[in-house]
Amino acid sequence: MISPDLARRLHDAGLAWTPANGDRFWLPDRELEQEVFTVSDMVVEVRDYPTGRVLALNGTTEWALDTIEDHEAVWLPRLDQLLDRLGTHFLSLTARSGGHVVRLQVGEHQEDHVDLGAAAAAARAVLSLMERGRQM
Repeated sequence: MISPDLARRLHDAGLAWTPANGDRFWLPDRELEQEVFTVSDMVVEVRDYPTGRVLALNGTTEWALDTIEDHEAVWLPRLDQLLDRLGTHFLSLTARSGGHVVRLQVGEHQEDHVDLGAAAAAARAVLSLMERGRQM
């Protein structure tokens, strides 16, 4: 998972997001910075009873936030989602000592984006393209 800081940079740069099942996000400025939420049609709670543990399938939970506007949520995209956003610019993802490298083709030249995690390297590549005015 990419860092909240990197996710915030993508968010602030205007990375478009259509929430879907399995997507993760966090809510800055709501005293929930330490929580990562997952979009899901169904909530599963683990409940311990004297008779044993059960998995409770719920449509919602009582403690849930009422609603939030989508622009308040900061998406934490997965590696596959980031690579998809790179489209035809993406050339390769390789592991090397101490991290990962995403190589892009941008115009006539190639460029590398490096980070410890593969998703973070891909996020840096997406951010680089966005900062050049490319739509993602």
